[in-house]
Amino acid sequence: MKAYIFPGQGAQFSGMGKDLYDTSSKAKELFHQADEILGFEISKTMFEGSADELKQTKVTQPAVFLHSTILAEVMGEKFKPDMVAGHSLGEISALVANKTLNFSDGLKLVYQRALAMQKACEITPSTMAAVLGLDDEIVEKICEQTEGIVVAANYNCPGQLVISGEVPAVERACEALKEAGARRALMLPVGGAFHSPLMEPAREELAAAIENTVFNKPICPIYQNVSTTAITDPKVIQKNLIAQLTAPVKWTQSIQNMIKDGATQFIEVGPGNVLQGLVKKIDRSAQVAKAEI
Repeated sequence: MKAYIFPGQGAQFSGMGKDLYDTSSKAKELFHQADEILGFEISKTMFEGSADELKQTKVTQPAVFLHSTILAEVMGEKFKPDMVAGHSLGEISALVANKTLNFSDGLKLVYQRALAMQKACEITPSTMAAVLGLDDEIVEKICEQTEGIVVAANYNCPGQLVISGEVPAVERACEALKEAGARRALMLPVGGAFHSPLMEPAREELAAAIENTVFNKPICPIYQNVSTTAITDPKVIQKNLIAQLTAPVKWTQSIQNMIKDGATQFIEVGPGNVLQGLVKKIDRSAQVAKAEI
């Protein structure tokens, strides 16, 4: 069974999507539609922008979403998912790809998500850190014992967990994690504490937008970050998507459940190849590939 997986923020690069634009009239049409919806030429920033321009949250999130969803669309008949999943932001790309959301609604949600997260980041100085080489339980326990807000945010693969919270709390947790034997506890160059309680203002803002968006019956199940299990009920999908901003991304558990449910091949749709690497670390026997036109 084929599982299609969609990357999140961090996978962007200058020139992304240009090949799709140049070779497909459908892609060209969708990029122009996106420029119109957003009110600025995101296609130009994607094709020609500097790394710094692409790093702005309001650009990064729609850019990664557009690369993924337009690629899936251009694949046409070749895109036949038995199941889908997306890492953080990638979950919205996956929901467009499996027809739960239409393209323009998905893009509007991604843009609102980016702006709401940006706003939430400005309220409290916050950050994230990657922790390598420790069991999840140890990381969770140290976060609980650390003063201030710091939580486990991204369960990426066994031995790789990202923590998220207030800057001083994350710094304290990193020290304690190194003492506990972490191979590395490394602050990440991100704008704020994604997937933590500090995203509550963004979650509230986005909840209203999600509730006012039409969610259709998908063509295949999605394994959501919050639930990690196969979901096809539009109402449940909607509820999980609202919860996602302040809840951890349970990627390890989602991939394990997809494999348990019969996934043999994981195809990454969008920029970069980070997710293929994570899948291999979760299960060495899993086949991974990059989506191509």
